[in-house]
Amino acid sequence: MSNLFNIDANFWNSLFDNPITIMINLIDILIVSWLIYRFIKALAGTKVMSLVQGAVLFVVIRFISGLLGFTTLTYLMNQVITYGVISGVIIFAPEIRSGLERFGRTPQSFIQTQTLTDEEKLITALVKAVKYMSPRKIGALISIEKTQGLREYISTGIPLDADVSSQLLINIFIPNTPLHDGAVIISGNKVAAASCYLPLTDSKNISKEFGTRHRAAIGLSERSDALTVIISEETGAISIAYKERLEHDLSLDEFDKELHSVFSPKDKKKRYTFNWKKLLGGEKS
Repeated sequence: MSNLFNIDANFWNSLFDNPITIMINLIDILIVSWLIYRFIKALAGTKVMSLVQGAVLFVVIRFISGLLGFTTLTYLMNQVITYGVISGVIIFAPEIRSGLERFGRTPQSFIQTQTLTDEEKLITALVKAVKYMSPRKIGALISIEKTQGLREYISTGIPLDADVSSQLLINIFIPNTPLHDGAVIISGNKVAAASCYLPLTDSKNISKEFGTRHRAAIGLSERSDALTVIISEETGAISIAYKERLEHDLSLDEFDKELHSVFSPKDKKKRYTFNWKKLLGGEKS
């Protein structure tokens, strides 16, 4: 028993020889701790965790029995640890393989490529939604706030504060749903509200072929710098109202180009960021 505590003093002195050695040892400990943490996290929720917990328990019993001099118990624990772990690895091979695959994917998630800005994500969502709704003649009115706030119009609708997605926009404008009447207003990369009322234009020069949606979109463009997307319920035609100007009957490609000309940043270079959340295990891959 005394041999277990007979630690060479030179070993401890070597750990604190100089600041560089201390730093290296700290980094060494942090790396080992992180590897153990990631390994346990990779196995979390699998049957293998039961095996790991059992193995740890047997190791603790083996250590305590060795300290207390329980020869028979120590021998039994040695046998259990030796053959039990081998058997467990064979039995839980699929779960272990799955956990190691998740662990192996971790380094790939440290550095992620950000190819889409918030504006480009918005454009993608709008194009996908319009591509679905236009051929089906699903009427839609979507206003995107820019520098001038639209709070007074947002307050007239049903607040959502939801992430922008093509699926959400499509679902809102499906006919006979509670929110399909009125406009959707997007503010700060969020769908701020739906079923909003927009001001109608007072202009007498608007063609009679345009209905309430187009007149509301033009009215908003006269009072703010917001861009409004309109899909006609009668024809499925795609239009954009922006800065008192109405672009009518656009093709999907023309619609995409118009959005990019207004929202897309000039610098489209790929950006690389270090993903600390994934490194520390706070975000799922």
